[in-house]
Amino acid sequence: MKMMRHGQLLGFAGFALMSAAVTGCQTNVAGMTLPSGHYLQHPPQYFAPSPAFPLQRELATQAGQGAGQAGAPGAAAVPPPPVPPAPAMAPPPAQPMP
Repeated sequence: MKMMRHGQLLGFAGFALMSAAVTGCQTNVAGMTLPSGHYLQHPPQYFAPSPAFPLQRELATQAGQGAGQAGAPGAAAVPPPPVPPAPAMAPPPAQPMP
């Protein structure tokens, strides 16, 4: 029984040590959570500046349609939906004179 407990305790300690080694460590410096002490050794990343309007093809299509040109080649113009006729109103019922 005692031998079994020591084995379980040793197994748990080994598991805790392995999980700590695999996950690494995090530090908190000036409100930032930094992944490890080696984060400064990584090369910087470059992100190209994004355009003012990110959907350039859509903008070109809208500008073309606004100038009276066809939007996409082979696309047919969509007619506006039909306007339903106004419902006929019945005259109010005549009330008998008292």
